Amino acid sequence: MAVCAAVRTAFRRQIQNLEKFRQRRPHSSKVNGAKPIQSAQQQAPITPPAKIQPPPLWLRLGPLTRAAQAYGRTHQKRPYTTQILTSLFIFLCGDISAQSIGGDEHDFGRTARALFIGGTSSVPSYLWVVYLSNSFNFASRALSIAARVAVNQIVFAPLFNTYFFGTQAVLSGASPSEIWERLVKTVPPSIANSVKLWPAVMAINFAFVPLPFRSMFSGTVAVGWQTYLSWLNKKAEESIAAEAEAAAVATVGKVEEVAASAIAKAAA
Repeated sequence: MAVCAAVRTAFRRQIQNLEKFRQRRPHSSKVNGAKPIQSAQQQAPITPPAKIQPPPLWLRLGPLTRAAQAYGRTHQKRPYTTQILTSLFIFLCGDISAQSIGGDEHDFGRTARALFIGGTSSVPSYLWVVYLSNSFNFASRALSIAARVAVNQIVFAPLFNTYFFGTQAVLSGASPSEIWERLVKTVPPSIANSVKLWPAVMAINFAFVPLPFRSMFSGTVAVGWQTYLSWLNKKAEESIAAEAEAAAVATVGKVEEVAASAIAKAAA
């Protein structure tokens, strides 16, 4: 009996050792001809790390980027105030640039008229851009942008140019006939020249520029455009003044001629 008990004890220890050995072995061997069992980590495919895209160029311009971000935050809080101040700055730069081209002494009254036009047209211009941005949404993005650019050129350009030159004439004290003559001399050429510039500018604006920054982007171009409009207005003003002076000289000459003829007849 003692021998049998010793054999059973030894056999039990061997079985326990085999169980411990099996637990320490990796589960990679085949069981009954089956495929090796793999863990969840071994079965999951290894995905390469995603490539980090660089930020847009306008976010890597240092101080310019921070200034643009500050402008965007201000525009989000007070859009109308921001638009008015932006327009005043644009029209001021445009008028100063236009007056520097002529070489004459600076006309502060002309600058004040330009600032009045810029301040009063800023909010309607902004609302117009917002309307275009939310309208003409077709399935094709290119068609939507083309429609917005076309409507802007057909509707907004003639209205704004007429308002700009007409208000300049009214504030400078022109008569109704002089106002009409100035509009005839300035509006058609300004619209014809705007076709060469603004469709491309507005297409880029609607395609790539976020709404809060569209006025700032177009305003950068508008500095040069306002320079042209101010120069064109001054040119038309001088042309009308020269024609009026020539007409006055001709009238005086005719009066003198008539008076001389009457004196001659009376002497005879």
